[in-house]
Amino acid sequence: MFVRPFRVKSNTAIKGSDRRKLRADIAAAFPSLDADDLSELVPNKEELNIVKIYAHKGDAVTLYVLHKNPLFFELEKRLYPTVYALWRYPALLPIFRTWPPVIQKLLSGADLMLPGVVLPSSGLPHVQQGDCCAVTVVSNRAPVAVGTAALSSAEMLSSGMRGRGVSVLHTYMDNLWSFGDKSGPPALPDLESEGGEANGEECDHAEEEQEEEEESPCGEPSSTLPAEDMDALLLQCFLHALKQKVKKSELPLLTSTFLRNHMFSCCPSGKKLDMKKSSYKKLSKFLQAMQRHNLVRLKELTKGVESIVEVDWKNEEKGTILQPSEVRNIITEYVKNNELVNENNKNYVSINPTLCDCLLEKSEFQEVDSLKWDDLFSRTLGRMQECYQLVFPGQAPVIKKGHIEQIDISVASRGSNKKVPNF
Repeated sequence: MFVRPFRVKSNTAIKGSDRRKLRADIAAAFPSLDADDLSELVPNKEELNIVKIYAHKGDAVTLYVLHKNPLFFELEKRLYPTVYALWRYPALLPIFRTWPPVIQKLLSGADLMLPGVVLPSSGLPHVQQGDCCAVTVVSNRAPVAVGTAALSSAEMLSSGMRGRGVSVLHTYMDNLWSFGDKSGPPALPDLESEGGEANGEECDHAEEEQEEEEESPCGEPSSTLPAEDMDALLLQCFLHALKQKVKKSELPLLTSTFLRNHMFSCCPSGKKLDMKKSSYKKLSKFLQAMQRHNLVRLKELTKGVESIVEVDWKNEEKGTILQPSEVRNIITEYVKNNELVNENNKNYVSINPTLCDCLLEKSEFQEVDSLKWDDLFSRTLGRMQECYQLVFPGQAPVIKKGHIEQIDISVASRGSNKKVPNF
């Protein structure tokens, strides 16, 4: 839910009466918390704010923020703890454990599929469909994801542990986590795995099954492009994503998020990115090749999870000239890929947080939630750097920034009634 940026509507300090109501709501939602726990989560005199936001697809969400860290979020009148709250109280929710490679998929927006769940010796936690639950990694019981059970635990077992297990709402390293102090999960011993490390083959098998259970990001059949053509398509989408999609404020950016949210959306219509059909076979190998070309710098910020921490913004792709028709095509593709066409009126485009930041004035943030297509195009073009090109016979074109001044040409008479142009 928070894989993509959200828009803040308001941020206010909580009042005394609201503070008491919040404490009562938390106590009702999580009865395992005692009075001391509630006083720590909702203290009487410390800084506590209510932040109202709009998520990517327009969902209204309320955040409860203590010392700048969101501890709970409220969606459709239901409270959920964030990873910051769960790191304080790791046993607050029923826990599903999985392997580290599967977590990277969750961080990029996937749900937890049942083949990726590690069955503890005590059996699955007792949950009903829709119950709030958390996800941890084998060897650390600090939760890294929060969601709702897609099935009851009995139904999970009767299904043969196939299909969706947890519908993920929030994860470590998503934009809700970034709204806080960006601290990492604490190292909490996992009693289930103290007897030894995870078996590598079992871990790889779980990752493959998790991947098979997920829907294809592009929803298209497998690509039949030769490896060299797929390599070229990868490079095209990679450079386009760096130029058009990634912002400096997003860094560090999970490599899996970069692929799913940025590179896939840059894939031309009718084609499909398929890393396994390329000569690289894996995203990590492709990005390492890009790192060798000094286009990006990668770093493992948490064990087994790589992020892009730096981009060479001065690479040769920067500054590419685009004709107005190309800009229109890019904007149209972006709107369609992000499902922003207004369902009730196709002449309007819904404004997501990215378009809001790029196209709206500050005074419009709370007032404008959609734009007509023509207004969308004109605002986009209006915010781009104008340039013009001078072409001389036998020479390379000269490109200059800025608006070209009007050129007036008149015809003047010279001696012998000769007509010549006059600039």
